[in-house]
Amino acid sequence: MKSVTGGLIRVLAAVFVLVVSLPAPARAHVVEAGAELRVTQTFAAGEVTLVIAGVSAVPAPLRVSARTVQPLDLDLRSLTDGRRSSGSLRAGQGSADLRVTHAGPYELRVRAGAEVTSIPFRVLVPVSAPWTMVRDGAFLVTGLLVVGGVLARGTSRPVAGGTSRPVAGGALAGGVSRLVVGGASASAAVALSLLLLAPHLPAAEPDGAAPTSGTGRPYAQARFSTSPARPVTGADFTLTLRLVDGATGRPVDDLAVHHEAPVHLVVTSADGTVFRHVHPLRTAPGVLTVRLRVPRPGHYLAHAEIERQDSGGQLLSGAFDVSGPDDSYQESAPHPLTASAGRPLTIRLTSEGPIRPWLGMPGHLIVRSADGLHLAHAHGTASGATALHFTLTLPEPGRYLAWAQYATGDRLVTRPFTVQVQSEPVSKSKPL
Repeated sequence: MKSVTGGLIRVLAAVFVLVVSLPAPARAHVVEAGAELRVTQTFAAGEVTLVIAGVSAVPAPLRVSARTVQPLDLDLRSLTDGRRSSGSLRAGQGSADLRVTHAGPYELRVRAGAEVTSIPFRVLVPVSAPWTMVRDGAFLVTGLLVVGGVLARGTSRPVAGGTSRPVAGGALAGGVSRLVVGGASASAAVALSLLLLAPHLPAAEPDGAAPTSGTGRPYAQARFSTSPARPVTGADFTLTLRLVDGATGRPVDDLAVHHEAPVHLVVTSADGTVFRHVHPLRTAPGVLTVRLRVPRPGHYLAHAEIERQDSGGQLLSGAFDVSGPDDSYQESAPHPLTASAGRPLTIRLTSEGPIRPWLGMPGHLIVRSADGLHLAHAHGTASGATALHFTLTLPEPGRYLAWAQYATGDRLVTRPFTVQVQSEPVSKSKPL
């Protein structure tokens, strides 16, 4: 029995070493079955993050919650059979229970005043993978064999002198006992191995998942426009992004929610004095809009980050012009940081209060080349409750405009600065 136990320990130790050495599975931008979905949208009155709770079975209530500065009307429609469920959210922090009757595609229509956005998503219901049944069965067999082993060993009892003498049939019982212990050890090794390897084993396709082609999707093509055609400083205007499939020309309506938004849109003035990071509303298939107001006339650049389902990320760009008087308040430009081309640069900053996640990360860093041809987006790493740092590499010498963003309390903080990239080596870490 000692040899069997020792063998079991060696097997489990080998499995443990194997699991530790395996890389963690990549699950970026993947909404797992039963998990909540967070979607951020920019309305004229402010930004709202809608939290759509996951479900473990259907039919079931579907909770939608948000913190909003104005009431929201919610209308949920099944894209399979057209069934609807409606509710509303009051201003402040609140939730509403809608209802889903099956897994699959739905559309959540959200109205805030005169603005409406439609959010397509899928209700995913978890399904057990075949290997989980093997694991559960192995645990069951282990338990039964352990009980059987205890009963079998009960056929032997100690006698004077501290030895164990089998009763009638004891030799056979002893053999059965060893067989039972060996089987229990083997089944326990299988069960524990599957338990430890669970994060690295394939999950079962959930009910309601979208079919995948396995061939990816073509790049999307974008067209930016404004209404009115020539915006004026100090007045609201609508910036519209129209997306079409690069192969078919049809509207692109398969955007994945990545970092809590289908589209991350960055609008900057050519000189970098005006910066907006917003998340447009989906008003029709392939059509996204956002209301803006800017204080400074001139040429503006728009960069949209998107990610299509079953495909990779893409950066789309456009431009427009604004006329009118200059109503901007000119702040003194911060002293530029210096960096070396092609070498990692770490930027460290501290906050006035505890930093909370925004768009799924502690912080975001937007970097744009002075000519507007290149834009990069990096994510921060927390360095304590009130500090974070960003690490990035700028490939070419030149002047770059940068904006670090993070959330603390109820405020979104944006800290602009510039980076002068040189050819010769400089310090790798810079405080901001």
